[in-house]
Amino acid sequence: MIYYQDGKYLIRTMNESDPAVFAAEERAQGWDSSEDKFHMRLKDMREGKCIPVAAELYGERAGYINVYPDCKWGAFGGMGYPEIVDFGVLEKFRRQGVGTRLMDIAEQIAAEYSDTVYLGVGLHSGYGSAQRMYVKRGYIPDGSGVWYGEKICPQYADCKNDDELNLYLSKKLK
Repeated sequence: MIYYQDGKYLIRTMNESDPAVFAAEERAQGWDSSEDKFHMRLKDMREGKCIPVAAELYGERAGYINVYPDCKWGAFGGMGYPEIVDFGVLEKFRRQGVGTRLMDIAEQIAAEYSDTVYLGVGLHSGYGSAQRMYVKRGYIPDGSGVWYGEKICPQYADCKNDDELNLYLSKKLK
């Protein structure tokens, strides 16, 4: 499915050829990436759990985002709210509007299921641009505190500032 197209950007459903390209591009920029996470999203799509979206800029794959319409984990898990999961824009395509367009589409998809959408954002500096983007788009912390993995990290507990340390944010869509 094509969600947006204007000659510069193409925002569409992720397809079977995307995992190899995205994983290779992420590894080339120094990220620890494999095709497995993308294949998992495609599997979840086939099972009706996920809507994986890919972005192209001038015909080159530039980024991706996933919407789980009825997410079962995280701060709002099991409450019927969609979660935006695993949002990425390749570094060479940043600051060109790709992330904004992906978020616009993800929020449009989420609005078909609920008036609220949520996401978890990492807390280390690698997530700095995403943190700023979410605040600018109106996302606010849910108030449950920091999560590590799939659980709230208790007050004063030791934790590791890796990709599993997250803060959940939500946004009213309607």
